[in-house]
Amino acid sequence: MAGSDTAPFLSQADDPDDGPAPGHPGMRGPMGNPKSGEPEIPDREGLQRITGLSQGHSALIVAVLCYINLLNYMDRFTVAGVLPDIEQFFSIGDSSSGLIQTVFISSYMVLAPVFGYLGDRYNRKYLMCGGIAFWSLVTLGSSFIPRERFWLLLLTRGLVGVGEASYSTIAPTLIADLFVADQRSRMLSVFYFAIPVGSGLGYIAASKVKDVAGDWHWALRVTPGLGVVAVLLLFLVVQEPPRGAVERHSGSPPLSPTSWWADLKALARNPSFVLSSLGFTAVAFVTGSLALWAPAFLLRSRVVLGETLPCLPGDSCSSSDSLTFGFITCLTGVLGVGLGVEISRRLRRFNPRADPLVCAAGLLGSAPFLFLSLACARGSIVATYIFIFIGETLLSMNWAIVADILLYVVIPTRRSTAEAFQIVLSHLLGDAGSPYLIGLVSDRLQRSWPASFLSEFRALQFSLMLCAFVGALGGAAFLGTAIFIEDDRRRAQLHVQGLLQETGPSDDQIVVPQ
Repeated sequence: MAGSDTAPFLSQADDPDDGPAPGHPGMRGPMGNPKSGEPEIPDREGLQRITGLSQGHSALIVAVLCYINLLNYMDRFTVAGVLPDIEQFFSIGDSSSGLIQTVFISSYMVLAPVFGYLGDRYNRKYLMCGGIAFWSLVTLGSSFIPRERFWLLLLTRGLVGVGEASYSTIAPTLIADLFVADQRSRMLSVFYFAIPVGSGLGYIAASKVKDVAGDWHWALRVTPGLGVVAVLLLFLVVQEPPRGAVERHSGSPPLSPTSWWADLKALARNPSFVLSSLGFTAVAFVTGSLALWAPAFLLRSRVVLGETLPCLPGDSCSSSDSLTFGFITCLTGVLGVGLGVEISRRLRRFNPRADPLVCAAGLLGSAPFLFLSLACARGSIVATYIFIFIGETLLSMNWAIVADILLYVVIPTRRSTAEAFQIVLSHLLGDAGSPYLIGLVSDRLQRSWPASFLSEFRALQFSLMLCAFVGALGGAAFLGTAIFIEDDRRRAQLHVQGLLQETGPSDDQIVVPQ
């Protein structure tokens, strides 16, 4: 079967024989004129013939990947759901609490290029299986750390980044090799629904499991068991499709991977990739800050308003804000991702720059609502929740569209590397440092004011206002992307179809043994 997992681990699935024969039925487009430059869009039968997988099996693979992505983000935000309890247990301040997320993101960011390189060259299924198994084991171990070993919690959260890097850089490229055009956009939207939904479930599961068990440690023991199920599903259901075959002209030769350095140079010369990655960096900065600090900020707001008791040492902190914020994150994620994809799909008929323009509108629109949610927190918690709802909905419009932009402006043999370096950039300048930066600014402001619950609230309020400014900068980066998107997309299409060859040293091209 084409692209099946009978290939050894150190091999590619994109064998030249995996593509259909020239002029094969099941392909819409200029089959009799492969030099026309128009992309061929295979129909359902054509896709099945190219990938060796039925439409139902391909959809099932996406469902498995979606489940793992949901689990990925659920685990990431379980810690945020019980953050006040972790602060009490380890006796740490805001800056140390922010360091928990920063260490994880930093590890994830450093390892992403490694898995991006491997994902462009070797069997992606087995790379994901190994990474998720390791991540599940480390996450379980982090729930048994004693209170005097906070440094060990930081270490285990860093090691969790190994598993997440192995998955996040590779999974979208599998979807890209199974579907094309609008089908791909729809499948990516399903895949990226899992990000906000999984994040929200992380808050919800953490608060509920803690309440039922009476101990926050049990919140960290939910996802490892689900991770074992994920590894089994990956091993039994997922099969490796041939790289880039669904986008090639039937008569064009298969793409060969180039050296890592050649990949980096090509990506650096791609303005749509660079600018959209900078825009996504702003999204990561804002979402990373809100993900860790929003429940704590809402709790402090209700303490100042007199609606709940403060979280004192030895007491179990109220989890109602984590639960509510989790539900909001789930709902706004589903609305935002679906809204963004649908608006972009409709506008694309009239404007080929629709994707980056919708992303820009989402970020620029979210900034004032996030600012208002912070400004209103001293007067009305209801108004704060309303503005958070609107702001997060607009922010979530970016997720699936940014992934789609990357997949159509970058050729198939560089996509895992591109995913990896988008992850590095977005986390290096985004959510790797933003939780720690917000906590650090909050701690510094608290030291300059008299100690009180109001000071704790105001310090975190002012530090989180930085998110609105960064969001506006990200919107500007997406507006820049709109200038270049048409040329870069066309160039990638011509390259895949064999109508455009890159110039460069002859030794840039490497061949991986089959």
